[in-house]
Amino acid sequence: QVQLVESGGGLVQPGGSLRLSCAASGAIFSFFSVGWARQPPGKQRELVGTITSGLITNYADSVKGRFTISRDNRKNTMYLQMNSLEPEDTAVYYCYLAGSSMNYWGKGILVTVSS
Repeated sequence: QVQLVESGGGLVQPGGSLRLSCAASGAIFSFFSVGWARQPPGKQRELVGTITSGLITNYADSVKGRFTISRDNRKNTMYLQMNSLEPEDTAVYYCYLAGSSMNYWGKGILVTVSS
């Protein structure tokens, strides 16, 4: 059974930085594309970005140049480095793993950007 657990969320001031982590278990992590999505308050969930097994990354226009996704296959962990945070980045952030037949999701972690 695939399990994903996010950590590192919290409150940060505008312009600040935060790094989220997502620990995976139950799958051969290195085989799969993984990534992050977010759901702002009162809005639909949206894709933040992905990183493939070959380390190719792709980002939503809204976070390009500010957010960086990485992965450590030895630790079965993915990361989301968020810089120059804006109040509009406030959301519940979810990590996911694109499995062979379905996507697996973490439970989500709240990031609040506010002064």
